[in-house]
Amino acid sequence: MGRSRRTIPEELLLLALDPATGTTAQPQSLDLGLAGAQLVELALAGRIAPDGDRIAVVMPRPTGDPTLDSALELLRRRGSPVRAVHWIGGPRLGLRQIYLAHLERCGMVHAVAGQMCGVLPTTRYQATDTEISREIRARLDSAIRTGVPPDPRTAALAALAHAVGLGKHLYPGNEGRSSRSRLRDLIRHDPMGGLVAHAVMDVQNGVAAQPRRDRTPAPPARATASSVPLQPRRTGAMARAAAH
Repeated sequence: MGRSRRTIPEELLLLALDPATGTTAQPQSLDLGLAGAQLVELALAGRIAPDGDRIAVVMPRPTGDPTLDSALELLRRRGSPVRAVHWIGGPRLGLRQIYLAHLERCGMVHAVAGQMCGVLPTTRYQATDTEISREIRARLDSAIRTGVPPDPRTAALAALAHAVGLGKHLYPGNEGRSSRSRLRDLIRHDPMGGLVAHAVMDVQNGVAAQPRRDRTPAPPARATASSVPLQPRRTGAMARAAAH
């Protein structure tokens, strides 16, 4: 995979970067979104494919992107398809920092050292070329404004942006309500992006433990001898009265 094309994880992170503060919006859910974005990028590269709510490796050949290839190798080592929610919610958090360092090496952002409360060291990241961020945002805006089905990459990016909660960051306030709604609706235009976005939201909502098909309420249990309430034992005068 050449470096002429930005990956979806990179674009998601650039969308989340606040140009004024140099911080990322939704930092906790963003790690989950980046893990999901890796799956979408690998699917677009033909390395993995959805298998129900699971992800299967169909071509283990490296892509040439070290960060994506690390994820592909971990998936390959599983040996069998893995549920998207288990992958996204697994011990691969910290992707935000990995990708920030990656973007810095690629020259897309530069780190700015600072201090919090004059004591704690902090690092902010500023985009070196704001035109890139504007182009990414323009693709989302166009899909929202025109209603024309977007290309798979833009559809997946929109689905992930909604899943991690970037809607309020990108389209704030009451005036952005309709745009946030349309951003959510774009989730249906890419099957893989939709699968991954739902998995991201499931992990955040704590429902990753149950397969999606098993999340219907269980039917009421039939009454059995052990489930029927025991009647109080009758003794003395109560027993004689009952006999008559």
